Amino acid sequence: MDSDHSCSSNRPADIQRKEESAPLIGELRPIHPPSVDGRAGCETWSVEFSPDGSYFAWSKGYGIVQLLRWPLQGIEWHGTPQFTAAAKERTLDCGQTVWGLAFGPRASRYAGRSDDQLRRTSETAQPLLLATGLSNGEIKVWEVETGRLCFNLRGHQSIVRDLVFAPNGSLTLVSGSRDTTLRIWNLKKSDNSQVLKGHTDWVYSVSVSPDCSMIASVCRRNPKVFLWSLRSYTFIRHLQNANTWQVSCDFSPDGALLATAAYLANWETSLWDPYTGEHLFRLQECFSCNFPIMDNPIRAVRFSSDGLHLAFITMDREIRVWEIGQDEPLIESERRHFSCGLCCTFHPQGGVIATGTRDGHVKFWNVPQAVPSLVHFCRMALRFSVSTHQVMALPIPGKIRDILTYRNYEEHYDLLCSYHRCRQ
Repeated sequence: MDSDHSCSSNRPADIQRKEESAPLIGELRPIHPPSVDGRAGCETWSVEFSPDGSYFAWSKGYGIVQLLRWPLQGIEWHGTPQFTAAAKERTLDCGQTVWGLAFGPRASRYAGRSDDQLRRTSETAQPLLLATGLSNGEIKVWEVETGRLCFNLRGHQSIVRDLVFAPNGSLTLVSGSRDTTLRIWNLKKSDNSQVLKGHTDWVYSVSVSPDCSMIASVCRRNPKVFLWSLRSYTFIRHLQNANTWQVSCDFSPDGALLATAAYLANWETSLWDPYTGEHLFRLQECFSCNFPIMDNPIRAVRFSSDGLHLAFITMDREIRVWEIGQDEPLIESERRHFSCGLCCTFHPQGGVIATGTRDGHVKFWNVPQAVPSLVHFCRMALRFSVSTHQVMALPIPGKIRDILTYRNYEEHYDLLCSYHRCRQ
């Protein structure tokens, strides 16, 4: 740890689902190699793309954050995977180990705005910012274009492990810390923050729902997922389905699903209905293989911006990507024991996912792009503004209601993952 079934898309026929099929298309290497005595310092704890996809940021260890223009110069999409980023880059010296990164402001992609509109809104309203969560409990917020330090937020008493801007175009920043609290900052009033208490240990991961009504968070040594109201700053409910703690969480782009990752001997990702608190289905490493991996925990989970894909990092592979509604992973990187991946993020326009590792590397993987089905488009558009309770009250056939609430996957997915592949 911190050392501390319905078809959802139309895919080309030549996209094959098979092991070791994830193409590595680029790599960023750390300046300093890992310490020979195992001391911390070089880890890439966080990687992020800006909301419009024009910047990439990574915490490259030893208190340094690198900001790069996207697409990166030198990358060869179908050629040699390793490359060196050059030009149009900015280095931020944060003075402390950087654990969390977040670009803002963020506007929801499902509020009827196109990419161009999002970009124009960002340009005219206020400059793009990058928040950095540090090991001393501070949060430094930088202006991306100039590298100017805009805010130095103090309040947390320990490592700021995760950060996220509310996706409503505002300057509302949510942070989670090892001091067991969440803080909600209004950057228009930098000396003011709301504190949410209730976690029993280090906060690992924080996510804000697309409609900005809820905050989800998970903490160490606690099997419960915490849901909070971002409107009233109060606790809503716990989600619980297992006796193991959760390490990562992420809302789907329509807000109808919440994905959580459990820290088990073998990996497990659960999907929840955040409105009702119901556990819908899970993706889980099976135990029926001839040679099961008994030390294969999960590190991070993240939805793609179109809601079709779910990526997660496990110990035995550097990346797995699942397409919602399918029986097998869309892509899996080569099996590599103890690869020590720590984080991942999708490019907002799709096609690429970035992963960060414990030895300080960033790797970029090609994700086959698919055209979402009409069913998926309709569900995403409706669920962005309609809760599960409202869907259940609609006078529509039960099968349609199940599709709109993702309950058509409930029994199909449970314990499925690689079961049939293990039997082959």
